[in-house]
Amino acid sequence: MKNLYLIIFGLTFYYSYPQYEGFSQLGWEKQLEIEESFQGLIDKTSFKKHLMKLTERPHVVGSEGNEEVIRYIGKVMKEAGLKITNYPYDVYLPNKPGSSLVEIVTPSRKVLNQKEDIIYDDPFTQNSELWKGWNAFSGSGDVTAEIVYANYGLKEDFETLKSLGIDIKGKIVIARYGGNFRGYKAKFAEANGAAGLIIYTDPKDSGFTKGLVYPDGPYYNSSTIQRGSLLTTSFTGDPLTPFEPALPLDGKKKIKRLDPKDAQLHTIPVTPISYGEAEKILSQMKGQPVPQSWQGGLPFTYRIEGGSSLSVRLKVEQKIDFVRATNVIGMLKGSENPNEWIILGCHLDSWGYGATDPSSGTAMLLGLSETLGKLKENGHSPKRSILIAHWDAEEHGVIGSTEWVEQMRDELNAKGVVYMNFDGAVSGKGFGASSAPTLKKLLVETSKNVKYPYTDQTLFEFWNKNGQSEEPPIGNLGGGSDHIAFYMHVGVPSLNGGAGGPNLYHSNYDSFRFYEKFVDPEFQMGPMVEHMAGLMTLRMANAELIPYNLNRYSQDLKMHFENATNKINSYDNNFEGFLDTDDAIKSLEETSKILTSKIKSYLEEDDISKENIKKFNEQLIALEKSFISDKGMYFGAWYKSIYASSDPFSGYGAWILPGLEYEIALKSSERLKEWDSRYSDAINSLESKMKNLIQEIN
Repeated sequence: MKNLYLIIFGLTFYYSYPQYEGFSQLGWEKQLEIEESFQGLIDKTSFKKHLMKLTERPHVVGSEGNEEVIRYIGKVMKEAGLKITNYPYDVYLPNKPGSSLVEIVTPSRKVLNQKEDIIYDDPFTQNSELWKGWNAFSGSGDVTAEIVYANYGLKEDFETLKSLGIDIKGKIVIARYGGNFRGYKAKFAEANGAAGLIIYTDPKDSGFTKGLVYPDGPYYNSSTIQRGSLLTTSFTGDPLTPFEPALPLDGKKKIKRLDPKDAQLHTIPVTPISYGEAEKILSQMKGQPVPQSWQGGLPFTYRIEGGSSLSVRLKVEQKIDFVRATNVIGMLKGSENPNEWIILGCHLDSWGYGATDPSSGTAMLLGLSETLGKLKENGHSPKRSILIAHWDAEEHGVIGSTEWVEQMRDELNAKGVVYMNFDGAVSGKGFGASSAPTLKKLLVETSKNVKYPYTDQTLFEFWNKNGQSEEPPIGNLGGGSDHIAFYMHVGVPSLNGGAGGPNLYHSNYDSFRFYEKFVDPEFQMGPMVEHMAGLMTLRMANAELIPYNLNRYSQDLKMHFENATNKINSYDNNFEGFLDTDDAIKSLEETSKILTSKIKSYLEEDDISKENIKKFNEQLIALEKSFISDKGMYFGAWYKSIYASSDPFSGYGAWILPGLEYEIALKSSERLKEWDSRYSDAINSLESKMKNLIQEIN
């Protein structure tokens, strides 16, 4: 007992104020006991068990394999003691590849392979349920044309082609994966008059130039193909129901849907191939050499045009229809504040077996469900409700989570404390995270109490490799996963984190065999990520006052406005700056410091009123909503947050202060005064809420 007391005393000292917000001293001491108990309950064998089960079959949305995964997830969470709710939607998408063909027509006919090779000692590669490479939401068509190489198919790449006098109208573009969301490659190709698009992964980006290829290593071999969606609309989610949930067609509540012919879908045929097959096209091209930065990893000089002697046929016939997608959500009801929600999620659908993406995240969350269930059985129910969500149809365009957010919009506005995303969260032995400002401290401080399994370091020490700053690199949230609607549409503070490394992304080779051979053969990273996710969850769930790091708002805002101003000055020498916003940030900085101090003092009082705590937390939840604008973004009104959005020209990139970034991308100064007003109003609103909370605490 004496040793245990010393341990707890030492940890309590380590976490003394102001290191961890939100807890009273007594609450923090109790929290440390709960965290120690939680760590002892983690079953280090469960991650491997769940991953093996989840990856038995390919499980594309709407497939029988996916239905099996949905049933398994519900069964595991129910047995762990969570209340299970399924949320069905009828979404408009292609859930089968249809038919496709890529053929060199001249100078000599050759039909190209569109599926990964079978590997003799890897039984996973022999499964008849595996499909050829395909891009969901391709247009249908059959074209034969000359070839133009467009590097990564970025907006800038098509502008470069235009500046070089290359006309792609009526031609088939071939572009490599990387640099932007694949849907934008199709969008830009179509906008520039291309008749079709072929996408491949270049060995310079994942292949023999990086290291050994599968089955001898973790990189793409010459037959590996990246599948993926092309859905590229001015909003996120089901293409027929912007702003509204795609509720079942046979349900009581009817949702007005767009006519498919009015949806923002591509019309040109698009399909992916491997670099082994792309080489057969690229090696025959005869035009001018590419700019140096466009050169890939195949052993010849890349050319921009194929010339009239090289023609390629591209045919895609892809049916799009309504498909049932089902989210599975398990809840541990909060013992004191059940209407404050701590939400964790990962998608459940995949393009094949999906061992790293998404199933490593799914398996980790299932293990966490079991551990939290055991913790509750031991008498440690969370104070706030914990929701563990498994989203369907993410791969087709972040659809399942978006439909749920649109369905639950009003409840999330009142109850949504945090969303933590763990998409493919155990995909290697590295670690990284992206986060809203108020959650960065949560990530950093929690990582100091998690052991990295392959060194004698904490996760914080491993993550903060250079050791030259107080915190490791934490990215900004961009596009590409299930945090989008939570953070960018309704303003729930969000984070995205996990372990990563080289993997066979979206290919038929992303199997359990690949995982146990190259990703984490010792299966130690799953329990580590579960420990990290669990501690963050318990801290957010149990703190008397929600432990947002309020001082980070002004710190990050100041940095991002300085960056934006520098970008604007590069094309507009007359720009005088965001004067109103600068004043608002300075004032916010002082107010947030006062509020943080008031919260600390309040939590040091002997008698903390539960009624006050509930009232204060309601106001803390409302803070992030200061950045939610009814008008939204000029590039898409669905994107309501003026603080963060995905980059509408790349899809994956993070745009902080998207109102400004859009003007910068257009090299425009026309609306900068408007944005100075909108941003200063939002920051003043945030500060006003903080001042009200200070008054309440007083």
